[in-house]
Amino acid sequence: MSHFSHIKTKIRNLSTLQGALTTLGIDWKAGPTDVRGYRGQTHSADVVIEQDNGYDIGFSWNGESYELVADLQYWAQTGSVDRFISKITQQYAFDTVMQETAKQGFQVAEQNQNTDGSIRLVLQRWVA
Repeated sequence: MSHFSHIKTKIRNLSTLQGALTTLGIDWKAGPTDVRGYRGQTHSADVVIEQDNGYDIGFSWNGESYELVADLQYWAQTGSVDRFISKITQQYAFDTVMQETAKQGFQVAEQNQNTDGSIRLVLQRWVA
């Protein structure tokens, strides 16, 4: 019986996910490679985050999005799984907005980090 948990996300772009992890200072390896779990069990993932305890966290494509795959019994990150996913999802969303708006000619006029952790952006585009 597998000990791996699969947690759905709304993350759909691999390179943006990798960029978000890098921005957050999270070391990762590109896959496909194995996520290590309980009693030597493995699960293939497209991105793997090695933990110091020998058990890994991965992101694996499920046909719709990249889901987090891990043996949660051996979670060794600071903070909860929900907080970890939330932090990555926020950076992923920010990076996606910045990429898409840049394609449309927008520039950041103002950027503020709110006390609740949200980010406020004011974008502008000059039209001649």
